[in-house]
Amino acid sequence: MRRNYFIVGVVFLVFFVLSFLTNILGPIIPDIIDSFHVSMAAAAFLPFSFFLAYGVLSVPAGFLVDRFTEKPVMIVSFVAALLGALSFAVHPTYWVAVASLFTIGGGMAMLQVAINPLLRVAGGEEHFAFNSAFAQFIFGAASFLSPLIYSYMVKNLPHAEGRGPLIRLLARITPATLGWVSIYWIFAAISAAMVVLLVTIRFPRIEKKEDEQTGTVGTYFQMLRRGMVWLYFGCVFAYVGSEQGTADWISKFLSLYHGYDSHTTGASAVSWFWGMMTAGCFVGMILLKAFDSRRVLLGFSIGALGALSTALFGPATVSLYAFPLIGFFASIMWPTVISLALNSASEHHGSFAGILCTGIVGGAVVPLVIGKLGDLIGLRAGMMFLYLMFGCVLSVGLWSRPIITNATFGAKSQKAVVQ
Repeated sequence: MRRNYFIVGVVFLVFFVLSFLTNILGPIIPDIIDSFHVSMAAAAFLPFSFFLAYGVLSVPAGFLVDRFTEKPVMIVSFVAALLGALSFAVHPTYWVAVASLFTIGGGMAMLQVAINPLLRVAGGEEHFAFNSAFAQFIFGAASFLSPLIYSYMVKNLPHAEGRGPLIRLLARITPATLGWVSIYWIFAAISAAMVVLLVTIRFPRIEKKEDEQTGTVGTYFQMLRRGMVWLYFGCVFAYVGSEQGTADWISKFLSLYHGYDSHTTGASAVSWFWGMMTAGCFVGMILLKAFDSRRVLLGFSIGALGALSTALFGPATVSLYAFPLIGFFASIMWPTVISLALNSASEHHGSFAGILCTGIVGGAVVPLVIGKLGDLIGLRAGMMFLYLMFGCVLSVGLWSRPIITNATFGAKSQKAVVQ
């Protein structure tokens, strides 16, 4: 079956929840530093543990999808997220947080491996760039909401009397000095709801062509002998690293250099980073229907580099607005790089997707590098490492040669002749 819009809708819902659970790390880093009395590098080890799970579990997840199909793997993914969120909500300590985030990250890694090829098959390969951009639009919307909910909880839990029943309940089960931990009770509830929903949904059987299946271990080694695979892996690493390296350190940067409150203004800036990513996806979807995706990627990458410079070196008010602008320009990078990668391979797309998802480990490494550099030479200098990451993403627009180009207005996708 080459088109299944019900499955496309399920994938979009999963993207929303995945983002809601993933992108809270930026706002809580200042709380982690203050509550557990750790360095910036130690705080950055938490997103490191989360995204390290992608590097460890992405390829095995591909084998699980082939063996058991998408639905069981997606259910197990949300069970892992439920257990991880509950463990930290019940026992909030630094090392439990490390284990908890690795567990949640493992669940999210399995989800990414299951849903990206699924979206390509269910929605059609020629529409994959557009559908991926729409998924990123949904991803950004959820990421916009989670910091706002976090900020609301932190401000209202100390004054729970007279509030709604949910606030009063969370106030009773959350340590008074760690109000920010309440967001993990919400994560646990959402994960449990997704488990129930997926159990009750009947998945139509999605028939994948041989080249869309994960393949054998030998297939992975065959793919890893190709330079193109390593280039795209490196650029996925760089993109996720640049996205998380920006979002994770916005709040701390604004607090450290401009004196903004991390619970309110800092959290709001992170929220608007994701909100602007949502807006950028909307603009990007239109542009991807009008222009070659490589040209769109080049333009947005240049814009991200300019916004980064303004955020790091501009005055307080300018910096406050420039950081969210980075999210606008980063918006179409993930779907464009992924679609260019998968549409540049004539076979073994399932294996390729597993390798690409392993590159999400960049979200572990880059924030940690920035945190370590921040301890040594200052956070502003540490965040200059992002220039290299965004530069790698920009390069894709220069050297990529996809077999199938994105479909644009008035023209169908074009299939290049493979030499």
